[in-house]
Amino acid sequence: MTTWYELRSRLQTHQTIDKATQRQLESEKDRWRKVLFRIVCIVKFLSKHNIAFRGTNSKLYEDSNGNFLGLVEMSAEFDPVIQEHVRRITNEETHAHYLDHKIQNELIHLLASAIKSEIVKKIKSAKYFSVILDCTPDASHQEQMSIIIRYVDSSSSHVCIGESFLGFLDVNHTTGQGLFEMLENELKLLDLDIDDVRGQGYDNGSNMKGTHHGVQRRLLNVNPRAFYSTCGCHSLNLTLCDMAKTCGKAKDFFGIIQRIYTIFANSTKKWHILKENITGLTLKSVSATRWESHIDSVKAIRLQCADIREALLQVSEIDNDIKTSSEAKGLENNELREYEFIVAIVIWGIGKLVF
Repeated sequence: MTTWYELRSRLQTHQTIDKATQRQLESEKDRWRKVLFRIVCIVKFLSKHNIAFRGTNSKLYEDSNGNFLGLVEMSAEFDPVIQEHVRRITNEETHAHYLDHKIQNELIHLLASAIKSEIVKKIKSAKYFSVILDCTPDASHQEQMSIIIRYVDSSSSHVCIGESFLGFLDVNHTTGQGLFEMLENELKLLDLDIDDVRGQGYDNGSNMKGTHHGVQRRLLNVNPRAFYSTCGCHSLNLTLCDMAKTCGKAKDFFGIIQRIYTIFANSTKKWHILKENITGLTLKSVSATRWESHIDSVKAIRLQCADIREALLQVSEIDNDIKTSSEAKGLENNELREYEFIVAIVIWGIGKLVF
């Protein structure tokens, strides 16, 4: 009993034989908490500003090691915690440094999960919400569907309408049924009730807005209160683009604009020739769905017509491809010097000012 009482007394006063070890353990735990806190802050900063994390090298104090390690090196110049951490890494005193790309990815996913949870809390607080969907292929030609939730944000004293992007979903079936099932599954994963949907908005694709087999019809079959609203901007863009396609002169005009862009965009060498001759706006491709892009593509040529002719002439002289050389010379000698083309450029420039 005397031994037990003595042990209890020592435990209460922290006077056990491993006192020094425990103090060292607590100090080490506190140091790692501080290190992780700073690493998380760096990850938050890069993510918030949409800055790339990694470079071609993954070692401290080496060239091209990326923004993440660069910020760690900068912090080590004035922060004693990171300075000590970097010293241990460079002296190979520790192999667990939490600077690896796998740790970065894990922290990004954890932060994204925490942000998504907060957004879902706001949506649940508002109860009713609307969904906005759109599909587009990424650089690897994988079809992706973006999902945005629109709701009344009452989390602060200033009540406002919130629109929150919740992520991209990989799409394997682009039919109305396939897209609706993906939406339904995603709402279940987010723990949101599909019966609380009060609005839905998509583009003019038949698989999205179709009145019989589109996503909007399948959602209305489940929830008749999910009012469908088409994208007004997309409808206007498609209308104007289709109107332009019915006019032969407009088709020819924008065809010339696109040919000029294609010649320079085909190779980095020709694009470099273009950049050497122009100092203002760069050439833009003519989009099939965004009417505003037509104006932007015309504006770059209207303000720098002489410079672009000179660039085309240089391409025709140095390009080894006979077809490209001939087309560049033909555009410079014929289309860009025609009175009708020059008048059309001026008219489209005035149209930009009017609209």
